[in-house]
Amino acid sequence: MTFLRPFRIVLLLAIFLGLAACGGNRNKTSASAGSDVPIASPKSNPRESSPDNYAQSSIWDVFGGKKADQIVNVNRYLWVATLDVLSFLPVQSVDPFTGVIVTGYGTPPGGGRSYRATVHIRDPALDARSLKVSLQTKSGPVSLSTARAVEDAILARARQIRIGDSKL
Repeated sequence: MTFLRPFRIVLLLAIFLGLAACGGNRNKTSASAGSDVPIASPKSNPRESSPDNYAQSSIWDVFGGKKADQIVNVNRYLWVATLDVLSFLPVQSVDPFTGVIVTGYGTPPGGGRSYRATVHIRDPALDARSLKVSLQTKSGPVSLSTARAVEDAILARARQIRIGDSKL
């Protein structure tokens, strides 16, 4: 019986040290590029956010009920350009945390066919690999060349907006 007491103490000590190790890395900062869109919690002001305020989680956050802020790597020029180019489509949902924009059916100006789009912005870089556009009509998906033409229009508009910002 006496050998169980030191074993329990060592076991409890190992558990507490393991839990304490989960709360490390609190002082590390996340690198954020100039084109990242930081999204803070609704209670905080994003202009007052610094890289130190971004999401750091530990086991204590689970029990404390503390909600961590998040940083989203979505290129703001692609985001605005997508909403601008596809402005004829009604927006059904946007999720800046995942970079997804879903629209309803709408007809482009001068067109007779109704389209619906789902756009995924995957990376903070302003290039074609960051953008994925899926278009469909009521009869099914559109051709790849049509989707690629919409992607090109969004990329061209994003570059125009970026150039306009640099002239300020």
